[in-house]
Amino acid sequence: MAKPSKLDRILRVRTLQLGLVQAEEARAHDRAASEQMLRSRIAQLTANVSPTPAAAPVAGFSLVAAAHFRERLHQSAEAAEGRLRAAQATAARASEATREARRDQSAIEKLIARADAEAVVKAIRAMEAAPPTRKIRHDPC
Repeated sequence: MAKPSKLDRILRVRTLQLGLVQAEEARAHDRAASEQMLRSRIAQLTANVSPTPAAAPVAGFSLVAAAHFRERLHQSAEAAEGRLRAAQATAARASEATREARRDQSAIEKLIARADAEAVVKAIRAMEAAPPTRKIRHDPC
């Protein structure tokens, strides 16, 4: 069994690692949310640029520009979808890393608890094995 000071040091390291992993997970979820908002904004822009049935006679140039803008938005939407999938995959990996860090930390905490319990049992056994130290306070009457 490891020394208590060594277990305490390992616990501090695991706690620090858990904090770092949780921060990375939060950043990954923020990135995923940001990419989701960007994707929805691009979809909204694409819907706003769709052609309308009542077009003026000068609308020919406007339709060409709108078609070009829609094509660019479509390309942006595809790129945003790819970034969103990548961000979600990163968030999933970060969540798994957080779970692993929590498992590591709880394993160390269990080792510390077990070491404490063993120390208590050892102390109790030592007290049981010790010779009685009862002193007689008075002379026999």
